[in-house]
Amino acid sequence: MELTEFTFNPMEGIDNPAMVTADDTEPVSKPSPRVCVLKREDGENFGFHLCVEKGQQGHVIRQLDSLGVAERSGLKDGDRLLEVNEMFVDNVEHMVVARRIQVSGSQLCFLVLDEKAYKLAVSEGRDLRELAKASRGEGWRPPRLCHITRDAPGLGLNTQLLEGEKGKFTVSPVKGGAAEKAGVKKGDRLIWIDGAMASELTHSAISKMVKKCSNHMTVLVIDSDSEKSYVCRKMPVLPAMADAENMPYRPRRLHLVLGSQGYGFLLKQEKTGAGRTVHMVREVDKGSPAELGSVKEGEMLLEVNGESTESLSHNEVVSKIRQSGQQVTLTTMPPQGQDFYTQLGLSPLLFCEDVTSGSPEEQKEIPVTLKPAVPTVEPQEDVQINPNVRRCILERGSAGFGFHLACVHLKPGTFISQVAGEGPGQTSGLLQGDVVVEVNGQNVEKESVEDVILHVKRGGDTLSLLVVDQRGYDWLKKNGKPITVNKLAPISEVEENLSSAAEPPVLKTDELCDDQTNSAPSGDGH
Repeated sequence: MELTEFTFNPMEGIDNPAMVTADDTEPVSKPSPRVCVLKREDGENFGFHLCVEKGQQGHVIRQLDSLGVAERSGLKDGDRLLEVNEMFVDNVEHMVVARRIQVSGSQLCFLVLDEKAYKLAVSEGRDLRELAKASRGEGWRPPRLCHITRDAPGLGLNTQLLEGEKGKFTVSPVKGGAAEKAGVKKGDRLIWIDGAMASELTHSAISKMVKKCSNHMTVLVIDSDSEKSYVCRKMPVLPAMADAENMPYRPRRLHLVLGSQGYGFLLKQEKTGAGRTVHMVREVDKGSPAELGSVKEGEMLLEVNGESTESLSHNEVVSKIRQSGQQVTLTTMPPQGQDFYTQLGLSPLLFCEDVTSGSPEEQKEIPVTLKPAVPTVEPQEDVQINPNVRRCILERGSAGFGFHLACVHLKPGTFISQVAGEGPGQTSGLLQGDVVVEVNGQNVEKESVEDVILHVKRGGDTLSLLVVDQRGYDWLKKNGKPITVNKLAPISEVEENLSSAAEPPVLKTDELCDDQTNSAPSGDGH
């Protein structure tokens, strides 16, 4: 490099051309999201809490376990979550994000921004979705889950070991064959086959699996250019990230509007051939809201308003449908789907499709909500309500009290947002949606959820909660009645016909704000 010699003349001062410097225009750096890969072993939690905090934007990472899975992955306190397994979640309802994490299995890929970078990006009006997309690089396309049904010639799938690359395989479908019809393309990389990672198999083992396959096979593939994006970002390619349009037995999310005679179907608790207890839809009435909403006889009920029914009793499921008011969202699936997804080691809830819109719910860039928009409906003054007021006594277990607290955004008042199956909360009689009136004898109706959490923590290993169902609470307040403990008779002993007119609608609030949601399926009541 050639240097220009100059002589400094003090008489010229700062006007000396040799002393002129460029303007101090430091280039503004783009926020740089980080990828964190979390992998837990059996019986292990991810070791963090996902929160929505008062006065703060975004889904916030808090309370990382020391040397736990989350901390080892590089997550830090205060990080904001942008993506879960390539699904953009910054603008998605908090409960939906928590549920997505819970059904994703033992491995997660998070895209996060640290607290300072997130707040700066928001203040500058940056498009966080575009920022997340840019981190993947040009030409990125998601992996694909392809379900191949054998035809007369076979699966029509050939595999080859990539030369010089151990554990990597490429696939070549037979033109017009079953694999090509299922979406497999020539040159695709084989990532996963019938629940097993291809990298952990030999070429001989994969060839045997293909040859011995009787009726169908499911594979996860990705094009070679997109695979490079994952390698560059040091991310695994997971089934939870995939497009899965041709997967069979996909759960359907159905939206029903209450009719004058109820929803028009019978719900029964039954045992499957595999010994599982499930909630089955029976006797769908002709012309009923259930039939109009595409409810099918003989399907399993997986969710009510986005909440899993797996650990709920029959009475609890019926109660949740009744408490939903004038609309309810049900997730159903053919019973064969349970065995299919279990064999693959995947949750069927990863692949829900919304029947109302006809588009897959699991598409990556579409915000989703757990509950349909329900208009606020006040109970009629002349209707006598029997509030379900209870005092629940809990003893802290090894995993805490077994419930989560939540609040209505920017308003006082706290309710039970989640109750862990078979935990102290469920045993004591707590129900999701209960309004917390007292904690250890102290009224907390006008306190923020943060203050209620402190009361719970100060109580030690024993906790007394005075709670009431949301509808009963609204009725008591409206009519100036005291909140006193009583008992409510069970709804049903064996089965419940939801064709009969439901109870009066529930008073709903649109936006719910969870204070804390443990990433593990069960956690402390905080």
